[in-house]
Amino acid sequence: MKHYLAIDYGEKFIGLAQFRDGSDPFPLCMERVQNTGRENVFKELKSIVEIEDISDIIVGVPYLLDGGSTSTSKKMIDFSRQLKEFFEIQNIAIEIHQQDETLSTFQAQEEMKNSPQYNFRVDMRKIDSVSAKIILQDFLGQKS
Repeated sequence: MKHYLAIDYGEKFIGLAQFRDGSDPFPLCMERVQNTGRENVFKELKSIVEIEDISDIIVGVPYLLDGGSTSTSKKMIDFSRQLKEFFEIQNIAIEIHQQDETLSTFQAQEEMKNSPQYNFRVDMRKIDSVSAKIILQDFLGQKS
């Protein structure tokens, strides 16, 4: 059974969402992680992977609307590669996927504005995790 962790990477905070195949009805937001440097972020993700028994990580990669790459796209592709290498060194078998996250933050803002769960307001403390949830929904939608 697959257990997915989605990452919406930000310079200050990293939003997370998860979905357990065959158990969860839909992707669920998790607490965000403070971005205090690559080494700390990787340690934090390793801890989450071990505690939650994660099988797959989905990293959001932003592209331009025409599908073109940006410097941030390249940065996230590099982050994905480094994350894969980190888990290989740790002898943790995990699949790393990339998912187009174009407009995920905009979608997250709209979802929050239209939801009583967020009091119909954008909560900046939760926006990253809602974006990660959208990245995960898009990934799962493409798989099915």
